[in-house]
Amino acid sequence: MSAPSTEHDRLGDFDCRELGFAGQTHDVFVAGEGPAILVLPEIPGITPEVADAARRLIEAGFSVWVPSLFGEPGRPLTQSWAMRTIAKACVNKTFRAFARAERAPIIDYLRALGAHAQAESGGEGIGVIGMCFTGNFALVLAIDERVKLPVMSQPSLPLGVRRSAKEAIAVDPDDLATIKARVADDDDELCVIGLRFTADPFVPSSRFRRLEREFGDAFLGIEIDSSKGNHFGWNFQTHSVLTTEYSPEAGHPTNDAWNLVVSHLTDRLL
Repeated sequence: MSAPSTEHDRLGDFDCRELGFAGQTHDVFVAGEGPAILVLPEIPGITPEVADAARRLIEAGFSVWVPSLFGEPGRPLTQSWAMRTIAKACVNKTFRAFARAERAPIIDYLRALGAHAQAESGGEGIGVIGMCFTGNFALVLAIDERVKLPVMSQPSLPLGVRRSAKEAIAVDPDDLATIKARVADDDDELCVIGLRFTADPFVPSSRFRRLEREFGDAFLGIEIDSSKGNHFGWNFQTHSVLTTEYSPEAGHPTNDAWNLVVSHLTDRLL
């Protein structure tokens, strides 16, 4: 497991904007030029590692729009801070962390933010990367045709230990039908990317099997071996593919996953 940053990231290279849509207002950190990517932060918020992932997207030729949905922007990740943040988020009806098939109110905000981002940044559409608590939000946002690539990195919702929760993908049935229709449309060519570590209890393998059943070959699931005795020493706590665990080393599984995501974003947006 990579050591998370202990330094507060001041995010001085981002433009912080207070943007209100659909009856909600959040600070959104914006930077870069090119087609827009919504980067939805993981628990406990816009950590230095989340900000660095956004910066890598800027280097790849995109603009990034990072809404602060919870936590304190730039604050380093600690276990206690993460636990306090997830406790608050779970009881917030904006996210509906335990709903198995119901659209969360935050989706309306994020759809409007995506429309605003595309109008300002240009291009034929946008990409969305959701992580952990926001992983499935990326998928739900694919109801909007402007979303050309949803990326679900360690999608952890809905929470729960029952088999039904582990298999669930927290998408309203009507929304799921809309996304599947896009997948089936040869002119749309929608692809859904999912990333997970194999031993991660928050992202059960049954959830990825469900995504495979729903989307067939249009679901590209990348599963990185973190089983006992794996080469990198990862364990069941290893979780964040694109942030905390990310390594720029050539041939590293997380770097391979990152390059795959950027390649698909480039194909669809640039």
